[in-house]
Amino acid sequence: MCRPEHFTVSYTINPWMEPAKPTDTAKAVAQWQALYDTYVELGHEVELIDPAEGLPDMVYTANGGFVIDGVAYAPKFRFAERAGEERHFIDWFRAAGFDTIVPEEVNEGEGDFLLAGDVILAGTGFRSTGDSHREVGEVFGREVVSLTLTDPRFYHLDTAISVLDPVVGAAKGGPDAANIAYLPGAFNEASQQILAERFPDAIRVSDADGAVFGLNSASDGYNVFISPRATGFEAQLRERGYNPVLIDLSELLLGGGGIKCCTLELRAKQASS
Repeated sequence: MCRPEHFTVSYTINPWMEPAKPTDTAKAVAQWQALYDTYVELGHEVELIDPAEGLPDMVYTANGGFVIDGVAYAPKFRFAERAGEERHFIDWFRAAGFDTIVPEEVNEGEGDFLLAGDVILAGTGFRSTGDSHREVGEVFGREVVSLTLTDPRFYHLDTAISVLDPVVGAAKGGPDAANIAYLPGAFNEASQQILAERFPDAIRVSDADGAVFGLNSASDGYNVFISPRATGFEAQLRERGYNPVLIDLSELLLGGGGIKCCTLELRAKQASS
């Protein structure tokens, strides 16, 4: 995570960003702190990267890489406004001991790459390119399922899909009937068909819940951290046996980011048995 000490909206690179609309950095920090504190209280270990002045979107650390088994695939941002973040994330990964891969292809990390079991779900259409899907598959040696986003409100995959059971196997006390939730209308017809076939028991959320970034959530397999405005999704999660944890990041939504955007999962190398 990255404390939003320099958060503001001074440019537009997604439909949520309106530079003319005032932002409250202190409020953004307070909301972010509530998310951080909740993670820690529930037993999660949180690492921090230092914020850099002039890079207001560094708070959205999910875009800073994609990490599996101790290997970090670094970002290559589409827009120049965020390109300055790349070296900070690369330096952090290397200092933390991750095997760090500097990409050739445009990708925005866990914003567009989600690990669902052994499969990498990969988004394209607005930010990460199709060539990065090939590259990420080669880096991790896993099957990559490409999905095309068509609604500009949902410009990253993590705004339209939430992986509910990130742990392979038993889901830490949670159900195993469905391991993702998604917004069908965010995708083209071919991608909708792929998702329906691969995840027949998935939770399908409404546009109303998607539009408040309800799917931009984080999950440990039981606790699912979501926007309090996604009331329909909250009810769906409870019906499936999950525990919704409501965190308001309304100020950070002004920059087009929510809970998942502020959370990059660091999957360490598994010890051999």
